Amino acid sequence: MGARGSGSATVAPGAKRRRNLELTLLLFALALCGFGYANVDLVLNGSLSGSFAVQIVGVSLLALVAHLAVRKWAPYADPLMLPIAVALTGLGLVMIHRLDFSNHKAYGWAPMLPNQLMWTVIALVAFVGLIAVVKHHRMLARYTYLLMASSLVMLVAPAFFGADTYGARRWIKIGPLQFQPGEFTKIAIVIFFASYLMANRDALALVGRRVIGISLPRGRNLGPILVVWAVSLVVLVAESDLGTSLIFFGAFIAMLYIATQRTGWLVVGGLMALGGATAAATLVSHVKYRVNNWLDPMLYYKLTPEGKNPVGSSPQLAESLFSFGHGGLLGTGLGQGQSWLIKFADASDWILSTVGEELGTAGVMAVLIMYVLLTQRGMRVAVRLSDPFGKLLAAGLSATLILQVFIVAGGVTGLIPQTGKALPFLAQGGSAMVAAWLNVALLIKLSDAAGRAEMEPKPDPNATLTISAEEIARAHAEMEQTGN
Repeated sequence: MGARGSGSATVAPGAKRRRNLELTLLLFALALCGFGYANVDLVLNGSLSGSFAVQIVGVSLLALVAHLAVRKWAPYADPLMLPIAVALTGLGLVMIHRLDFSNHKAYGWAPMLPNQLMWTVIALVAFVGLIAVVKHHRMLARYTYLLMASSLVMLVAPAFFGADTYGARRWIKIGPLQFQPGEFTKIAIVIFFASYLMANRDALALVGRRVIGISLPRGRNLGPILVVWAVSLVVLVAESDLGTSLIFFGAFIAMLYIATQRTGWLVVGGLMALGGATAAATLVSHVKYRVNNWLDPMLYYKLTPEGKNPVGSSPQLAESLFSFGHGGLLGTGLGQGQSWLIKFADASDWILSTVGEELGTAGVMAVLIMYVLLTQRGMRVAVRLSDPFGKLLAAGLSATLILQVFIVAGGVTGLIPQTGKALPFLAQGGSAMVAAWLNVALLIKLSDAAGRAEMEPKPDPNATLTISAEEIARAHAEMEQTGN
């Protein structure tokens, strides 16, 4: 029988098949990334760069170490999560490498790839560390209120100590380093939501009153979680970080609906989101400018009578739409587009525009399908888990991932106003990269718990009784012989 606990020496045959499938997909993902990297070098440089082999081998070794960590400490985990995360990270490195060539030539900027490689190493080390340290996801429930308090501190800190970056105060600088607390706060808040909703789901679902046909819970049951949400929202709007506010609120509503199974919360959430967005677009100047650019993407090209650009205008959305149009169905090919005209494309959500131009609509769909598949695997884990905390945690982590992807993809295509959030795994940014890999690590541990419960053989109660009966009979016979 497979030993209980992570890292057991003996695992079920099905678990070994999962790990072998994971390794096969991982090697395929690494091969695709290596091919893309070489393609960029040959198109833009005419030959492979001197660091090509070192960088490819280094990233591959790190990915294999991550696989070995999963094989040892999460052998029953889903086999698709790690390869998808590696494929998206590798594609991001390829696109950043491609944009480095054009950005250096056009603007004289230093390359971003070395910095992103450093953060990729840190992210994978954090991934392995979390896989090894967190023996079971239920141990996270012990630190619910500690995580809540630390989350609020991290949210408040940028308002007082943060650096203003293009109208948003979401960064904290410590010496030469800077990080984005909101990226890590997402995970902590989801853990808190999962623990609180698990403890109070019966009261939230069954006790309450009807308002306009919608059943609502008692305020004293919902009070703490609403306070956390409200404080988080106020702080984030004050810091002009609308993207993180939307992700928090969306995850809150999704988890509340999953916990209570009341569709009324979706209606309430939609109305609150609409009201909050309207207020932010009216009262917050940074958000107002983004909404104006969304309503008229060509605003940058419409000069005032004095020959100046309107205040708050930005050419990025217009350039992004041009990139998607130029790419068409199959794209221009790696290194042959002009998406570098979108400044900071590699360091923000606009990197998806580069994918759209050089890999076409087909490439964008492939990227989005990988995100959807990763989310689907996370939701599948939520369905398979038996404990409520694990279900809510898996659903919440999956919801934050797909909400961020929707916000980014919707922003760069003009579906919704742009928020400035980084595309997980793909865009340049240390905080976003580390947080995305920690998210995947937790989902992998959750999937390991679900797989372990399904695949490990259970002890046969009849066999146990038979053995016990034989032992009793033998002992009784020995006692009779001794008595004689």
